[in-house]
Amino acid sequence: MPEEIKNPPKTVIVMPVANEGATMEKVVDMIMQLPYENLYYYPVIDDHSKDDTEKILRTKAEGNPRMKVIFHKGSTGVISCYLEGYRRALEDGADRIIEMDGGMSHDPSQIPVFMQKLDEGYDCVWGSRFVKGGGISDLPLYRRILSSGGTILANVVLGTRLKDMTSGYEAFQRNILERMNLDEIMSTGHMYQTEVRFYCRKLNCIEVPIHYAGSSSGLNASNVFEALSILFKLKKHEKYVWKDFDGRKDI
Repeated sequence: MPEEIKNPPKTVIVMPVANEGATMEKVVDMIMQLPYENLYYYPVIDDHSKDDTEKILRTKAEGNPRMKVIFHKGSTGVISCYLEGYRRALEDGADRIIEMDGGMSHDPSQIPVFMQKLDEGYDCVWGSRFVKGGGISDLPLYRRILSSGGTILANVVLGTRLKDMTSGYEAFQRNILERMNLDEIMSTGHMYQTEVRFYCRKLNCIEVPIHYAGSSSGLNASNVFEALSILFKLKKHEKYVWKDFDGRKDI
């Protein structure tokens, strides 16, 4: 476990949550026990959540200045929760933002790896299941094939060279998200991570190994169709995403 750093940059963990009551308390405890005095946790509750997730989070947040529970009324899914969390974190002065999923599909004990790479000055840190040291468990074979195959297809179409284009465990320096028109993100589903990684391809980025534990969320034909549709639009759409777009020569 890394030593505590005095006066570190303010880092906010953004985590969409819905029906995560079984694991929510464990996730909060693991995050809060990390040795970072300026690490904040913003769980974004999807308004489709029907179990006791919100109750658990609000109880945990009582008297805890490093937790801010956000109820995203009018959510259109996990991506809208990510973006709402980004906006709130930026408004609150976050210097860096770490995005991760709830339900223990992303392990909070791996957060120090992202913190280290942000400290080293990387613009973006991508969690990868397919680099040395990464892995997947409890995920159906068809989901593994879609994840690895989707990465290969995206690299071919977009000219990227990442090992994992679909992982939702990632981190950004503040200035990167500030320069993005978040309302111009096209994807509302599984294509989101690929979309963002394409836009950031010329930045100072690094992949780090993560272990992903399978979740109950699934893919259907409409998800795959949306992903393919967006994939072939990204190059033309990029100019609308960057506020300072200039052909990406200096990004």
